[in-house]
Amino acid sequence: MKERARILVVGGGYVGMYTALGLQRKLKPELRRGDVEIVVVTPDPYMTYQPFLPEAAAGSISPRHVVVPLRRVLDQCRVVIGEAASIDHAKRTATLTTLATEEEGTGPEQITYDELVLAPGSVSRTLPIPGLAEYAIGFKTVEEAIGLRNHVIEQMDIASSTRDPAIRDAALTFVFVGGGYAGVEALGELEDMARYAARYYHNVKPDDMKWILVEASNRILPEVGEDMGKYTVTQLRRRNIDVRLETRLDSCADRVAVLSDGARFPTRTVVWTAGVKPHPVLAATDLPLNERGRLKCTAQLTVDGTTHAWAAGDAAAVPDVTAEPGTETAPNAQHAVRQAKVLADNIARSLRGEPLGTYAHKYVGSVASLGLHKGVAFVYGRKLKGYPAWFMHRVYHLSRVPTFNRKARVLAEWILSGLFKREIVSLGSLEHPRAEFELAAGGKPPQNPKGSS
Repeated sequence: MKERARILVVGGGYVGMYTALGLQRKLKPELRRGDVEIVVVTPDPYMTYQPFLPEAAAGSISPRHVVVPLRRVLDQCRVVIGEAASIDHAKRTATLTTLATEEEGTGPEQITYDELVLAPGSVSRTLPIPGLAEYAIGFKTVEEAIGLRNHVIEQMDIASSTRDPAIRDAALTFVFVGGGYAGVEALGELEDMARYAARYYHNVKPDDMKWILVEASNRILPEVGEDMGKYTVTQLRRRNIDVRLETRLDSCADRVAVLSDGARFPTRTVVWTAGVKPHPVLAATDLPLNERGRLKCTAQLTVDGTTHAWAAGDAAAVPDVTAEPGTETAPNAQHAVRQAKVLADNIARSLRGEPLGTYAHKYVGSVASLGLHKGVAFVYGRKLKGYPAWFMHRVYHLSRVPTFNRKARVLAEWILSGLFKREIVSLGSLEHPRAEFELAAGGKPPQNPKGSS
């Protein structure tokens, strides 16, 4: 091993955190001697366990238990809060922007490396739809999940107190675009929460609310199979949720959702979960990309045609050796976590001059929650519905959330939520924590952005 090898990990999500965690364990002697340095560059000081976002939005889990603090878990790594603006792999340098560089005003800084792990994940895939940027909200971060929860409860407060039927109708209309995991689970959990919350309003009933799911294809939740997808549509419609297949959102300008089937819904809530795309930093590298903008990779998780560059997860097009030639592994959490283990092992092997292993994992199935005690699952060829599927969803994700600390806290919250009533408090003021003080000090209250209430 060369003297003082620096491993640069770009991204602190599933792949970034689990790869760095694996390297900590596999390179203990080298780290102790100072032969290896692991640097993790991430925009947030925590990893978000995204499958728990719907339950966080519904109030079943506290937001702080959905995230894992990277500095606590990666105690042998140097964690840098910032983003990679560009990467020149030919020169083994990365250009970083951090909180410090913004404060100093000196511009981005450069860092050299010996081994590169690109795991920046993905960003929301948006379309040039009028009003989308101004009024819609995504569902990829814990901030968005909690903001959406506060927003939904706030809309119920507006509907309860207004005398204008048009404002009331718009406040109680919730449009979700995208029928994948994020959209269906977020809709299912929030509708469940709002239905429960309605019992505490004297003039808002569950039937007063309109919940609309818009999906461009002819099915939802393709991961759980066609039959379970149809079952999910049936169950959602039984809850008076308007599921519109083969339909697109054409506009949401002026707080009116216009659909491709001609329907128009005045609404103050549009949630965009219609897919993701590779992180923009991939286009700012000299590494090979496929037609979808993902890194071309080998089954050993190296970037194809290069040396000392590795990738996995959403950013990587990894061949699926368990399927037909030309097939790639799906960009989901199940593959990302397992790829990270192989990736960490292969980097350690490479540094020690040992042969690399191959990533081969067969997809075992999927689970999805549709609200409290409701779910669908397709695992090892078996189909589960209702409570058994919901229970399996919780058991599976409890086993996958990182650290024993988080597992214990999440389990405790689930037990307590089963013994006591739901929390239905909106903390929308968290988005403007200085508003009250500024007003008291003689300033003007902040104006709400167009997309909020």
